[in-house]
Order: sequence, then structure tokens, then C-alpha cells
Amino acid sequence: MTFEETSLGDAYLIERERHSDNRGGFERLWCAKDFGEAGLNASWVQNSLSINKLAGTLRGLHFQHPPKMEDKLVICLRGRIYDVIVDLRAGSPTCGKCYSTELAAGDNRALLIPKGFAHGFLTLEDDSHVFYQISEFYAPELACGVRWDDPALKIEWPMEPVVMSDRDRALPGFAATKVA
Repeated sequence: MTFEETSLGDAYLIERERHSDNRGGFERLWCAKDFGEAGLNASWVQNSLSINKLAGTLRGLHFQHPPKMEDKLVICLRGRIYDVIVDLRAGSPTCGKCYSTELAAGDNRALLIPKGFAHGFLTLEDDSHVFYQISEFYAPELACGVRWDDPALKIEWPMEPVVMSDRDRALPGFAATKVA
């Protein structure tokens, strides 16, 4: 695995190594040893799968408040997504800045998102499946988010969402959501 730090610092784009032969392929999605040697979180308590029927489905931008802030490792297992993270850490030199990338099934890439970041994605293909490893258990009383279209964030989404939850439509703007 190779770990490329993003422009936001502490967030990494990860290239997985795929081994192929006449049977197909094999790759490690995560390895405690590789992550530990890179000085990154090697402890996950929850795996989740987001199944999205239609292209244009938007989820996010989500995070949890302290003391249950989450590291996340995100991998697209089927389809293709436009993945976005926002640094919400008060005092961070990149607070309020965004990073985005496409993740697709078969591209051998993952995004490691540190505590204090909001995360969301927009599906670019029908039937997109997104796998998460998460460092904290879900705490609904601490779950929050940031509006996907807040002008302060200047996120350039590749298309307008066509499917979104009422909860995500009602999320507050960036100014109301910085975390410690």
C-alpha cells in the first residue's frame, strides 16, 4: 500500500496493491501493519456499507462531535462516486478547506479521513456501493453534518443531486459546525 497525503494534511489517498492471475485478483483493503508503519490509525470498531440505487444520490457531509469523532476509511466497491471531505478542525491551517476525488470499483484506491473532518459523496453511477471502516461506534446524539451546497465551502460537485435525505437537506452551514 502507498499513502499519499492530501492537500488537507492528515487525510490520505491510499493505493492498494492488486495481485492478479488466471483466477482473478486479490488485494488487501486494509492492513494494521501497513497503516501502523505509516503512523496511521490501525483500529476500527465498525464496518458499514452504503448501497445507492441511482446516480446523483448525495450523502453527507457527515461527522460526529467529540468525544465520538471518527476516523473513516472509505472504499467504493461497486460503481463510482465523487468523494468530498471538509476540514472542520478549529485552529487547523486548512479549516474550511475541501478535498475531493473520484473513487471507483476496481481503481484500488481508498480515502482515509481523520477525526474532525466532514465526509460526503455523490454517486456518479447507478448501483454504487461504498464500504466504510469507522473508528468509533455510531452515536446519533453526536451525529451532525454540513450543508453540501454551502457557498463558503466552494465545493464543485460534478452534477446536481437527484436523491438526498431530508436530514441532509436540513444540515447547518459551515459557520455553525466547526469542531475542536
